[in-house]
Amino acid sequence: MAAESQAGPSAGEYIIHHLTHLQNTEAKSLVDFSVVHWDSVFFSVLLGALGCWLMWRVARSATSGVPGRLQAAVEFLVEMVDNEAKGIIHNARSRKLVAPMALTVFVWIVLLNTMDLLPVDLLPLIWQGLFGLTGHDPHHAYLRVVPTADISVSMGLSIAVLVACLIYNVKIKGLGGWSHELIVAPFGNVKLTANPLSWLAFIALAVANFAMQWLEFLSKTLSHGMRLYGNMYAGELLFLLLALLGGAFTLSATGLLLALAHIVAGTGWAIFHILIIILQAYIFMMLTLVYIGQAHESH
Repeated sequence: MAAESQAGPSAGEYIIHHLTHLQNTEAKSLVDFSVVHWDSVFFSVLLGALGCWLMWRVARSATSGVPGRLQAAVEFLVEMVDNEAKGIIHNARSRKLVAPMALTVFVWIVLLNTMDLLPVDLLPLIWQGLFGLTGHDPHHAYLRVVPTADISVSMGLSIAVLVACLIYNVKIKGLGGWSHELIVAPFGNVKLTANPLSWLAFIALAVANFAMQWLEFLSKTLSHGMRLYGNMYAGELLFLLLALLGGAFTLSATGLLLALAHIVAGTGWAIFHILIIILQAYIFMMLTLVYIGQAHESH
């Protein structure tokens, strides 16, 4: 990272700088759909294409004999996702599409999360060097490389899962069947009679059921995306704090201790973070299967 001044940036400036996206414009409100985070878009597309290419290469070169390590790992992964899908979604026709989708989600999120293991200053420095950006440019070297630490990406993924759930609700139950379910679950229904009170009770319950159904969809979508975002954002922030320890290196007893703490703590956190990378991808994939599986169930 280029120094903001001869004395270098403060710890707060350093962290804020690394948490700023390469974007087309500043956000004018908390939710501003005119803002595009180009770094998140670039790395998401790049890693998505890389994941597709990698799986395609393994499938193309697969042999029926003793598999290589990569082929064995991919076969294990495909079998694991397929078994999870079978345990949740009992409709075989739906599984033909849902299982590959879950596999894609898992591989893609693992690749996106893995970007957090890169040194925090590496890609911003390369970006700065490639384009000749300097410290006098207020937008120099703004580059966040962990797309899942961007709430736009994580919520985009969860909204895509919501759309898939809505599609399967209509596909499995029919538009009429799902519409009926929206007004009779979870509080039940009132049998209509000649009594006007039964009609009022039916309308009241229908409104309450409809509100609760969409509240459930909204809460599942928010928790789905925010869980991934929160964990990856926290991991990214901790890596930045550890990087500050290394930046405090000086030829003194205190400076050497800080540098040693940076190496030891950074290595330990990176090793532990590998578990978080895989676990968060697995949780997101499993919730995707669970939510789509719920669309196959009738109340």
